[in-house]
Amino acid sequence: MSGQLKEVRLRIQSVTSTQQITRAMKMVSAAKLRRAQDAILQMRPYTQKMQEMLGNIVSSLSGDMHLPLAEERTAERVLIIPITSDRGTCGAYNANVIKAAIKTIDTKYPSQKAKGNVTILPMGKKGYEYFQRHGYNLVDNFWNMFSDLGFENVKRAAVYAQEAFLRKEYDRVELVYSQFKNAATQLFVSEPYLPIPKVEAAENAKQTDFIFEPSKEVLIEELMPKILNTQVYKAILDANASEHGARMTAMDKATENAAEILRSLKISYNRARQAAITTELTEIVSGAAALNG
Repeated sequence: MSGQLKEVRLRIQSVTSTQQITRAMKMVSAAKLRRAQDAILQMRPYTQKMQEMLGNIVSSLSGDMHLPLAEERTAERVLIIPITSDRGTCGAYNANVIKAAIKTIDTKYPSQKAKGNVTILPMGKKGYEYFQRHGYNLVDNFWNMFSDLGFENVKRAAVYAQEAFLRKEYDRVELVYSQFKNAATQLFVSEPYLPIPKVEAAENAKQTDFIFEPSKEVLIEELMPKILNTQVYKAILDANASEHGARMTAMDKATENAAEILRSLKISYNRARQAAITTELTEIVSGAAALNG
């Protein structure tokens, strides 16, 4: 009986230590989430408006102007950019990003996958490890993006994708990441990156005639790379905020589960202790009765 009591006592100590760790991790993630959330909420309206403006310009271009980054080609070779995290302990966050990437490949590019023409450019250690383990074609220069998260590092990956598209190494480039909604909710999306998607005008939409100064050609040449770089940076910030939100939620659930386990273990410990005391009392009473008899 004493062995059972010791075992339960050790389990209580172990669960208590784990609960302290999960509670601390939740607090750290909550602090990081606040900064990441502020960053993406400030960045998102600007990026969305710039993407919309670029799409409108590309859609309204005259036939004599050619934009290589908006060139529609038959999708023979595809580059998928999944954005995961470097660390775990964030619930099903990484698994859901990977599932979204695989679903995109299987749904949109099954023939390219069968021919081995799908390449993965993972951002984040977890995605890199998964796709490397499963034998995908990899661009492994940018997977440690989150070790030094900054616009210049993100820009390197964006420029690589743009230059590879211009060299016709890839005919389609897509971003797969999680859009941050709130701490408990992330939307896992696949977003076309290259060629630049055009904005389809509604049937009854009013046509607006813009006056460009400088010329449309100069404006596009100057703005297009910046907008595309910013689009990748926005996706990285979304993923960063989603990761911290997912980790905070996961650690909160883990802390609650630890509390439930502790309650159960303490009940078991008290029952075993009471049983041990009852057994000892019975033995004492039995021994005294035997001596008196």
